[in-house]
Amino acid sequence: MPRQYKRIPPAQRFWKHVDTSSDCWLWTGYRLPAGYGYIGPSIRGEKHQLAHRVSYELANGPIPDGLVIDHLCRNPPCVNPAHLEAVTHQQNTLRGNAPSAKLALQTHCKRGHELTEDNIYRDPSHPNQRNCRICRRIRSREYKARKRIGQ
Repeated sequence: MPRQYKRIPPAQRFWKHVDTSSDCWLWTGYRLPAGYGYIGPSIRGEKHQLAHRVSYELANGPIPDGLVIDHLCRNPPCVNPAHLEAVTHQQNTLRGNAPSAKLALQTHCKRGHELTEDNIYRDPSHPNQRNCRICRRIRSREYKARKRIGQ
């Protein structure tokens, strides 16, 4: 005879794994290697979910299409809805500490030239990368000078 399982409501399953003793409400259940809380399905057919997404949806309703949940506190196990915000993937990336976020915040190239729209070259094969036009010209001149000497 098949076993009968009692379905526990998602909110009840969620809250039993939350420590609200500090400003960041920490997920005490299973965490992924990156630190994000992970909650399994209560019955077959349901999907595993990230705990911070469940927290946001319990507090605010469904996550709008095309948006991701950003931790304003930069603490992956935190599930405090006050620390979570629905933003675009690009906003989430730029708010982080990844190299792409740091590069996007740069106002000058490594040689000190200002990175204005007039001074930025975007390679068609890498349209999201910004390259300094002045430095590009300098490198081109240096290359041509080396070629002349080498001939």
